[in-house]
Amino acid sequence: MKTGHSSRMPEESSPKRSPQNIPYKDLPHIVNADGQHLFCRYWKPAAAPRALVFIAHGAGEHCGRYDDLAQRLTELNLFVFAHDHVGHGQSEGDRMVVSDFHVFIRDSLQHIDLMKKEHPELPVFILGHSMGGAISILTASERPSEFSGMVLISPLVVASPEVATPIKMESYTSDPLVYHGGMKVSFVIQLMNAIARIERALPKLTLPILVLHGSTDKLCDIKGSYLLMDTVQSQDKTLKVYEEAYHALHKELPEVSTSVFTEILTWIGQKISAAEEISHT
Repeated sequence: MKTGHSSRMPEESSPKRSPQNIPYKDLPHIVNADGQHLFCRYWKPAAAPRALVFIAHGAGEHCGRYDDLAQRLTELNLFVFAHDHVGHGQSEGDRMVVSDFHVFIRDSLQHIDLMKKEHPELPVFILGHSMGGAISILTASERPSEFSGMVLISPLVVASPEVATPIKMESYTSDPLVYHGGMKVSFVIQLMNAIARIERALPKLTLPILVLHGSTDKLCDIKGSYLLMDTVQSQDKTLKVYEEAYHALHKELPEVSTSVFTEILTWIGQKISAAEEISHT
């Protein structure tokens, strides 16, 4: 064996595989700072993209569950992208284990930076559901001037008083990429860390924010969304409450999910149109 190539040999002889045993060379992916492969999805519009939208999925699920929403966003000529967080879906890492919640934020920023490099002129939006809402808030707070807007669907902002853990897992029994085990204590600790960081981050946020929350959400307490609205410095902030709706609003009954999609599309569309008008004047 030639010297100098030793670090590459294991990769060549036994390529890294996803938890589903697919070689990563056959999957769209990025490699994070810890050398872990993260499975990625990209939804490219038919025409030239007007903006980038990064989607951060929730605890125990994966980014494929946002296909319906992403497809709708591409109708506005938005380039949507996402990845499965460490320990989730088709990405590497022990299931539902993260050494520090900040890993999720670091990896999100890495992916966003890659896309921004390819499309430097485009505005960037961030969209997150549940734990992905927590990731979005902390990601935006690290780069206060870089995002043109943030959309939060039932975000994790405060610990839910009704459950022993800060957030309860929903069971999507028919989806093999969803984690069906119990929540590990170490993961709960990281979620509590995230909640403490969010409390400090909220007063610093000034970007436009749209929050959508179900009034009967048992997993992420709607009090968190009220707190967020009271605490952020953003001039442009909207909270839409869906009466009698639960947690995964984008996966609710058609009358709810259709309204959620329309609300998100209209809001992002208005933000982009306003930005385009300014840049043309």
